[in-house]
Amino acid sequence: MNRAGLWAIAAMAAVLVGCTAPKPAPTPAAEAPKAKPTAASPGYKPAKSATLNAVRKRGYVTCGVHPGLPGFALPDVRGQWRGFDVDTCRAVAAATLGDANKVRFVVIDAQDRFGPLTRGEIDILSRNTSATFAREAALGVTFPVITYYDGQGFLVAKALGLNSAAELSGARICVQSGTAAAANLADWFRVRGIRYKPVTADSEEQARQLYENEGCDAFSADVSALAAARSILRNPTAHVILPDVISKEPLGPVVRQSDPVWADIVRWSVYATLLAEEQGLSSRTVEQARETATDPETRRLLGLDGDLGALLGLKSDWAFQVIRQVGAYHEIFRRDLGEDSALRLERGLNALWNAPRPGLMYAPPMR
Repeated sequence: MNRAGLWAIAAMAAVLVGCTAPKPAPTPAAEAPKAKPTAASPGYKPAKSATLNAVRKRGYVTCGVHPGLPGFALPDVRGQWRGFDVDTCRAVAAATLGDANKVRFVVIDAQDRFGPLTRGEIDILSRNTSATFAREAALGVTFPVITYYDGQGFLVAKALGLNSAAELSGARICVQSGTAAAANLADWFRVRGIRYKPVTADSEEQARQLYENEGCDAFSADVSALAAARSILRNPTAHVILPDVISKEPLGPVVRQSDPVWADIVRWSVYATLLAEEQGLSSRTVEQARETATDPETRRLLGLDGDLGALLGLKSDWAFQVIRQVGAYHEIFRRDLGEDSALRLERGLNALWNAPRPGLMYAPPMR
């Protein structure tokens, strides 16, 4: 074959190769890098609460309270519920519905205080109830926040001249049956080898009446409950609360474990009142503070920066409404339990952590 033929064959082969060679695969478009959480934008996601949805649908919070404990839960002459535990529920209503008055109160007996909550009949139990291991571990409930640090004590007639509970050997002591107080009483006297005679009653009111009518020598309950009972005796100044505190009783609202977001809402409704006191706010000054605040945490608390309430499904001004309508913690305490009340209790352990006489009240930062 001559040279011209070879060139013809080579040209034909080049054409065939060009027709059959695969085309290079297209280069895929580069994916946009995912945003990484930062301090300024940590990637928080709003949470949802079935209880909050139910509350908004019906238009009010259902709150279980004591039948009548001065300072904590007691209807006034107009039938309006007043007290420290009542104000906890009013704070939650202000946070969730924007109106502290949108609460319906349900009287709950001590013997079955958790049943209505676990059955879904109430949204919050706010009934001078102590947080304990067994209650949280076994009942399907949780205590989101402690609102009042208390302890069990003894109320006696001043005329007895007693200085200590250790002097109650052989005494008749009134106590409500079916409560932690009865068990605490038995434990305290047994450990010390002191004999006493328990006089049990079905309610705190009955125990108080037995004590007032000299059916027993002493009345044992939480110190705050004793102060409440003393305030309505015929002659309150004739009775004293002994200095002995025989147990720890951290009191606070109770909610179902099945809705942790609702627990957060209740917790932060209370924290808002503590942060307000810490930052020098009150129901009288908070509106002006909303116009003039420059402190970053105050601005976040009042919903001016950050809109943190949205993380719990709340409006940006949720804490502002709590403070404006219910008050800062010091206002609530003074009104219901402190110097402006019949109980006249000292802050004691319930003072802020940074008070001149520090207490245990401490709220995490609003950020």
